[in-house]
Amino acid sequence: MSKNGKIYFEIDGKPCYGEEGQSVIDAAKANGVFIPSLCHFEGLKPAGSCRLCTVKANGRIMSACTTPVAEDLVVENEIPELNDLRKSIIEMLFVSGNHFCPSCEKSGNCELQAMAYRYQMMVTRYPYEFPINNVDANPDHIFLDRNRCILCKLCIRTITKDGKNVFAFRGRGGEHLHVVMDEELASRMTEEEAQEAMDICPVGAIIKKEQGFIVPIGSRKFDKTPIGSNIEN
Repeated sequence: MSKNGKIYFEIDGKPCYGEEGQSVIDAAKANGVFIPSLCHFEGLKPAGSCRLCTVKANGRIMSACTTPVAEDLVVENEIPELNDLRKSIIEMLFVSGNHFCPSCEKSGNCELQAMAYRYQMMVTRYPYEFPINNVDANPDHIFLDRNRCILCKLCIRTITKDGKNVFAFRGRGGEHLHVVMDEELASRMTEEEAQEAMDICPVGAIIKKEQGFIVPIGSRKFDKTPIGSNIEN
């Protein structure tokens, strides 16, 4: 039942409360329940790109970022069926790009890498594609490595310069779709704005130039603490 005007729902049998219009993923976080995602950022309109946040809502498969909480909604989250689905998505993201974690500046801070550890990805069930992707390193403070891009759209939805989007999609579907950046706008980004773009990217596709590895590997965000721990604990 409702409590102080909040909406009552359940996640894996745990009583939870949410606000009117709040998404399941945000309400879950507020109640100490981690639902994985690589494309969601609280406060942004959901894109539903990565599908890692797939849950069962009253028995129906739904994305938690696009599903609002409702009175007496019953959500299944940590069940074998969904965890295997999430693991398969993570595997597909790895094989469809060129991810070499030991050499990546985002290693230890990479959410995709951290998800792979959380869901115990070892050998993927899919063959590696080894696509040929180029790197755009023309702007002064930033470069875009499409080998690591997972098409989450976070950079497109958040990074602007002078009121204009720095990043955009080009091409349609499958291997033809990729992220591009407006080099004129990107060249005018400050070091602080370049760092913001790097931080919003969940992988190592957007990297700030010049000084790297300021925080050494071993002392980074997910080196000792699994992703989601800040929510669950």
